[in-house]
Amino acid sequence: MFSVNNKKKKIGALILLSMIGMLLLLPFAQMDVSAQGKEEAAAEESAEPAEGEIGSKGKDKQYGGVNEFGIVSGPPAPEMVYPDSYGSYGDYQSRTLLWVSNQQHLYFGSFVLAVPMFVFVMELIGATQKDRKVGKKFDDLAHEMMKISLTAYSVTAILGGILIFTFLALYPGFFGYLASIFKPVMHIYALLFILESGVLYVYYYGWDAMNDGNGNWKWTHLGISCILNAIGIVLMVMANTWIGFMMSPAGVDESGRFLGDIWKVIHTPLMVPIVIHRILGNAAFGGGVVGAYAAFRFLSSKTLEEKAHYDWMSYIAMFMGILNLIPLPFAGYWLMREIYAYRQQMGITLMGGLLAWVFIMQATMIATLFITVNYYLFQAMGRMPGAERYYPAFKFLLAILVISTISWLTPHTLVMTPAELKAMGGQQHPVVGNYGVMSAKNTAINTMITTTVLTFCLYQRANRIITVPWAWKGNCFLILLFAMAWVNILFLGIYGYFIPANVRIGLSVPQVVSTLTTLFVGVAVNTKMLKGSKEVAPIRWGQMSVRGAYALFLLAVAFTWTMAVMGYLRSSVRLHWHVNEIMRDNSPWAFTNPLGYAGNINSMNVLLFWTMLLFVFWLSSLAAKKAPSKVTADAGEAVPAASH
Repeated sequence: MFSVNNKKKKIGALILLSMIGMLLLLPFAQMDVSAQGKEEAAAEESAEPAEGEIGSKGKDKQYGGVNEFGIVSGPPAPEMVYPDSYGSYGDYQSRTLLWVSNQQHLYFGSFVLAVPMFVFVMELIGATQKDRKVGKKFDDLAHEMMKISLTAYSVTAILGGILIFTFLALYPGFFGYLASIFKPVMHIYALLFILESGVLYVYYYGWDAMNDGNGNWKWTHLGISCILNAIGIVLMVMANTWIGFMMSPAGVDESGRFLGDIWKVIHTPLMVPIVIHRILGNAAFGGGVVGAYAAFRFLSSKTLEEKAHYDWMSYIAMFMGILNLIPLPFAGYWLMREIYAYRQQMGITLMGGLLAWVFIMQATMIATLFITVNYYLFQAMGRMPGAERYYPAFKFLLAILVISTISWLTPHTLVMTPAELKAMGGQQHPVVGNYGVMSAKNTAINTMITTTVLTFCLYQRANRIITVPWAWKGNCFLILLFAMAWVNILFLGIYGYFIPANVRIGLSVPQVVSTLTTLFVGVAVNTKMLKGSKEVAPIRWGQMSVRGAYALFLLAVAFTWTMAVMGYLRSSVRLHWHVNEIMRDNSPWAFTNPLGYAGNINSMNVLLFWTMLLFVFWLSSLAAKKAPSKVTADAGEAVPAASH
């Protein structure tokens, strides 16, 4: 009887997943993939139209070779005329209103994209645990994370509507042109939003019903989670295609006429690096926000059990954020390399010209992220008996981080008066300027990442006594590994000053290899050494210092500010173009905002986002189940609460 019911449940699970999968593919069935072929057939049946007219051949702005030409399938980009093509509210900059609404939608969209990724990982860990108690603890954590994002989904949808109305009211000409270019996929984008909402509600409200105890419906629930994440990633990719097209338009001719192939419009030269950079950035940002939520609940908890639960939750969120933070600078360098390859002048504008000082702001935020991560790990060791033996190393690791930060923040050129410029003999300081070149900055960031990896390895073994017979060999190997990595990174950084710039760029690759070797090999060896190790004493969850909780807030705010700066850079690098080299911005505010103004707007965006997000946190705390207080005889052995 049990096997029959088991089989029925498996069949039901497969049918449910198949139905959801077909719903996921349904919007794509509406896409007219043969649009180009129809245009070509129509062109052959009629007299060949004049150059530039609908049906004629047009030369693609980006693609060459066999893909160089396409069939003109749309009008040219309209010439923007002020005030006819723009809207405004008096003398106030319309783009600032659009800037704020766009940034807020991006913040919440990033959050609701990242959290389901974490939820899937946590639920999967819980489902694969042999210990049912530990499995339930991870499952409850995943459920609570999902509950946080449920309200954020509604806020994201509201902000998306506000963004659309802002586009229509203030930039009708620009929005109309982009809508005409992306028309073949815009309805797919809308249908995917509807589908995502349906899958989300099935996933969240079916959580308890699919925990049937024998695991059959649980795997169906995990399958729904995969589909939810797949839809979210597709939506993010489609949204980023607009950004990629505005920076590096493709699939159109020099006048902006659509050439009938929507894939070329989507697959611009910068699309892939932008998507990879955004996925990593969103995941790291989501980890920071969930960590801030856990810190908020930790500080407001009244019982030791609740504090233990949210202390543990903050550690899990921090760990997930670190996993995505470490490769994020490498993805950023890749994006910058592709920008240089696409248009060298855009790269110079970003890193050596008009926007170079914005990169100093961005470097400040990223350095803050790494220092805060290390500080949190230092504070977290306070709840781990036996960690005292590693305390003397903290000051040396902190010194390395501070020195690297100072080097990374040093500008290559200085803003000076003509008299100062004459006295110094140029924009570059004879001593300080040497620390502003990329050779020094690459060395600094790789050193900071390697130091963070070492801090994590120390955290792993803080309350453990290694018992493997090859412990001394393993320790010698790790010491040698990190020492060689630091020496290689520093040597290549110094050597970069003695070779041409075009050769120096290639030195970043072996530096990155050294850093990644410490990450993958070092952490793997350290984890292997901990197998079978003895515990000095149980981790005292809930007894982390208040400073550690505040560090999580700082980390989340630094993530938020970094995202704001990167968004400003991506938009500003187009200078006076709505769509680079195709549609010119002819409004009165078609200029690059001063650094101070940009900093003020970014700060306002961060403050507005966190005000709304704290409200979301408060709503989530109202609906939280209050677990009964179960403090053990030894207050240091409180167990994280297993509740939603």
